Amino acid sequence: MEDVLDLYAEAPDPLRPWVCFDEKSYQLLSHVRPPIPSSPGQPERVDYEYRREGTCNFFLFFDPHRCWRRLEVTQQRTSVDFAHQMRWLVDEGYPEARVIRVVLDNLSTHSLASLYHAFPPAEARRIASRLEFHYTPKHASWLNMAELEFSVLERQCLGRRLGSTEEVARETAAWERDRNDARATIHWRFTAADARTKLKRFYPSNPR
Repeated sequence: MEDVLDLYAEAPDPLRPWVCFDEKSYQLLSHVRPPIPSSPGQPERVDYEYRREGTCNFFLFFDPHRCWRRLEVTQQRTSVDFAHQMRWLVDEGYPEARVIRVVLDNLSTHSLASLYHAFPPAEARRIASRLEFHYTPKHASWLNMAELEFSVLERQCLGRRLGSTEEVARETAAWERDRNDARATIHWRFTAADARTKLKRFYPSNPR
């Protein structure tokens, strides 16, 4: 926990940036009966019945210093999919950086080994040499700012039925563009010093 919080407290460094990363499944739902559009004095009416259309996945990068996020919709989230996200981060997201610190959770695919599942060894090593992973503690993924971005996404964009991956991709791309254009960001205030006071019950007792 303190490793992540100390990272958040650092001043921006373009040669050693840090970025939060997370992923999330999304249930695709379509209407069985078309909604009745709203009219003067009458809100839109939506039938309770829906049809399941499978799932898709979101990969999200978030950099609060750049007021920037990147969201990609995929069909699945395998180790190979994760590896391709990391290659994009290194080659296109931060091409000038010497090393990119990535805050992420402990999902089994979130490891440098995933790069070797996806790419030849030399390419995997090239990407791995530019990455430094900082893991949130188990059961403490709330420390990842990307989760806050997902919360905003759900409230602003996903609180309705979307029935296809294409529709989800179109709607979330508009959300991403508007939020980046507005330079929306997160001002993180919880520090390691705060944790030692407010979460002291989780710290080991000091030996006498």
